[in-house]
Amino acid sequence: MKQEYQDLILQACDASSLRVGAKIQTLWSGYGEIVRLHLEGCDRPSVVVKHVKFPEEAEHPGGWNTDRSHTRKVKSYQVETHWYQNYSTNQSCRIPACLAACSYGDEMLIVLEDLDVAGYDQRRYNVTDREIKACLSWLAHFHALFLGVAPEGLWPVGTYWHLETRPDELEAMDDAELKAAAGDIDRILSECRFKTIVHGDAKLANFCFSQSGKDVAAVDFQYVGGGCGMKDVVYFLGSCMEERECEKRVPGLLDYYFSEVKLSLKKDVDFHALEKEWREMFAFAWTDFHRFLLGWRPGHWKINRYSKQLTKEVLRKLKQ
Repeated sequence: MKQEYQDLILQACDASSLRVGAKIQTLWSGYGEIVRLHLEGCDRPSVVVKHVKFPEEAEHPGGWNTDRSHTRKVKSYQVETHWYQNYSTNQSCRIPACLAACSYGDEMLIVLEDLDVAGYDQRRYNVTDREIKACLSWLAHFHALFLGVAPEGLWPVGTYWHLETRPDELEAMDDAELKAAAGDIDRILSECRFKTIVHGDAKLANFCFSQSGKDVAAVDFQYVGGGCGMKDVVYFLGSCMEERECEKRVPGLLDYYFSEVKLSLKKDVDFHALEKEWREMFAFAWTDFHRFLLGWRPGHWKINRYSKQLTKEVLRKLKQ
């Protein structure tokens, strides 16, 4: 790590020395890495650093190496930096504190609180009902906190699969009927009355759990922006349940999500109107992500019977 980066981190944390620890992960398409740094001489034993370095030749696992793809990724890291520097949440929707952030040419650095030290040291690949509800509670409180807040400095429309940012994937779709309806689905979602800020990539892998699984924190805000809260909910549920589980469990989990929204909404918000609208948006939000998958990776495991059934319902509604 360059000396100027080390100096920035030492100053931000009031530390006397640092040691580079384990690499947590490589960033998507080889755009850098996330590493843990161990500190001495301060009250933080460690921090997590997201070090972005734009590659000369990107390596996209799906083969989508285009100028548009690169521009979108560059903006996503700018958005994430702006998010951490300018927005804050509360304990009900915990995120890591941002200790420092900077840009050096084609490199960016975000220095974050180490959530492992804060008690969120568990990652889950299979989840219990309690853990699913912990994530839905996080999303509910997040959506309630930012209801009606303009996404200044963020993506105008959040999520990494937003139609306007994915024309190549739309063009690649074989499903002609859904392809033709994609614009209408996007418009309906965008015109909903109750808008909030969405996480934009709320998959299971982006939640950090406490030992008990009862408390969670979220990371990775590259695609945070405006929109309907259902976009996060459908993406999260689809990331941790297969089709049969979705068919059986989604109704009860949606009830739980809305009960948590109700708990945290400001009193002057018409909760019943919000719930009615967002429940109606559920199938549209699910179909919107299904549309992206069909163009991006047609063999993806999330393209299943449950998704196809919801898509049929949406297309039928659009014809009425």
